[in-house]
Amino acid sequence: MQFVLFTDNLADLTISEVCTAAKQAGFDGLDLTVRPGGHVKPGNVELELSAARRAADAAGMAIPMITTALTDVDSPHAEAVFASAAHYGVRYIKLGYWPYQPFGTAAKQIDDARAKLARLAKLGTKYNVLPCVHCHSGRILANGGATLYLILRDFKPTEAAAYVDTMHMTVEGGLAGWEMGLDLLAPWVRLVGVKNFRWVEGGRDDKKQMKFRAEYVPLADGQARLADFMAYLKQLKYEGVVSLHSEYKEDGSFRQLDTKELLAQSAADLAYLKSVIGQPAR
Repeated sequence: MQFVLFTDNLADLTISEVCTAAKQAGFDGLDLTVRPGGHVKPGNVELELSAARRAADAAGMAIPMITTALTDVDSPHAEAVFASAAHYGVRYIKLGYWPYQPFGTAAKQIDDARAKLARLAKLGTKYNVLPCVHCHSGRILANGGATLYLILRDFKPTEAAAYVDTMHMTVEGGLAGWEMGLDLLAPWVRLVGVKNFRWVEGGRDDKKQMKFRAEYVPLADGQARLADFMAYLKQLKYEGVVSLHSEYKEDGSFRQLDTKELLAQSAADLAYLKSVIGQPAR
């Protein structure tokens, strides 16, 4: 497997600094943000991704994937992002999210998302870059393995792919939904996101019922069954990209870390994950 660090929470560092820090933490490369507020701005993607590629090459780091906000071919700078990804050796593009809107229209919304994905898949075929749909939680159309399967089921895995996620799939399917979702998505899995969480009390609603929220925690401390998830990936002979998200500066984190602390926790998370799969830390 190729372990990469998601750069979303490292926006205060230059790409060269991220490469150096990620390499010291044991990572093989970056999951680079190419979206508004990211390390690479979509409106200047050709020049900035070129610079990122040079920085990564100088550090001996890979950029096998980028994270974008693209949801259709008419998203700003969509074709430029695909073309630049192809030019600089990026083969996987994480797409943006299609929000789930009012209750009662899910089936139509899934059909609409499939039409958008079909257009993006054609763009991917043109540039030999694979668009990947992230399995998120919450009010997102691809909010669980089964729902993402409904979106992908008529696409060839060479046209569009699944970006599965240990945390989000467990949030939406805590007992066995994550497992069945991974089973359904098996032919399409091309990217894996790893993070963990726990449910914490969030106060009572106006009916006096306790509410709960998901809180990001270190990999070893959460409720997603990482060992089982990774064992299924091994059964599927998955040897691709694994992105550690390290969402430890977010409001939902167990503790809001600064950059130095986040990098240290990322290194600890990576070492733990490698111990889970029986791979020695370097």
